[in-house]
Amino acid sequence: MEQKSTVVITGASSGVGLNAAKALVDKGWHVVMACRNLDKTRRAAREVGLAEGSYSIIHLDLASLASVRRFVEEFRATGRTLEALVCNAAVYLPLEKEPLRSQDGYELSVATNHLGHFLLCNLMLEDLQASPAADKRLVILGTVTANPKELGGKIPIPAPPDLGNLEGFEQGFKAPISMINGKKFKSGKAYKDSKLCNVLTMRELHRRYHDETGITFSSLYPGCVADTPLFRNHFKAFQTIFPWFQKNVTGGYVTQKLAGERVADVVTDTELKESGMYWSWGNRQKPGRRSFAQEVSNEAQDDAKARKLWTLSARLVGLDNETAQNVPATAGSV
Repeated sequence: MEQKSTVVITGASSGVGLNAAKALVDKGWHVVMACRNLDKTRRAAREVGLAEGSYSIIHLDLASLASVRRFVEEFRATGRTLEALVCNAAVYLPLEKEPLRSQDGYELSVATNHLGHFLLCNLMLEDLQASPAADKRLVILGTVTANPKELGGKIPIPAPPDLGNLEGFEQGFKAPISMINGKKFKSGKAYKDSKLCNVLTMRELHRRYHDETGITFSSLYPGCVADTPLFRNHFKAFQTIFPWFQKNVTGGYVTQKLAGERVADVVTDTELKESGMYWSWGNRQKPGRRSFAQEVSNEAQDDAKARKLWTLSARLVGLDNETAQNVPATAGSV
């Protein structure tokens, strides 16, 4: 019996990740749900009706670099090939006045959303390349709030994303440093910065490895999922008002189900196979609306910054820049 195509989805125990898992299982994929809370993930899989054998659950805490490495070892022990990796998990801590720290001593939102995924992508490039499938994809979720060229990204509260010259990363990103640009801690901005890093990472993966490996690297903003568990650390009033506002005022509200289906499309749709793209469905959301390539911010298009971010991130997660994985770097790599 031919093995199903396998996709790893981080943060698949709730929200967009869980709904993407359901959509991909429905398309005939085997989903590896990479999550921190295994009991919660088991319950969630049952609640959305994932059939036994259509999914696996492997522990992953992106805020721990050791956990990322253990996850990769456990995945490889299953003997499965890997046809797609979806970096979906994120933490958003808008009410924190002081930075929380990861197990490795880094500010928690950047550690989880960017550094953990950066290490995971580097390690699993080997698994993607080893798959005999002709179509292999690595997808990193973005957000409108990190892109000032989109309507939802023009709101400068608490501050727009800005990595500066990566001074905080250059200085090791340990206490007292808590921001990538080395400046004063702003929790909401730290989230935006981490998501900007996600897009820069996708673009640098494309530049380094697409021509050599044929892997499709892309990002997407699936729409404003205003009631996602991502907002569980926000004010209760915000959790009530924000979905209402998006549904009744902006028209930008997207259900978790539709957002999950859009993630699944970026993994499987032949029309979304172009590498290096950031896919969007615009602000007004309706089922059946086609995606388009969204222009990203000037900072996200800065190739020199992407290369510097790669080098410094590799140092922070303990990877040698050129031998981080067994995928040969392209001639243009630095």
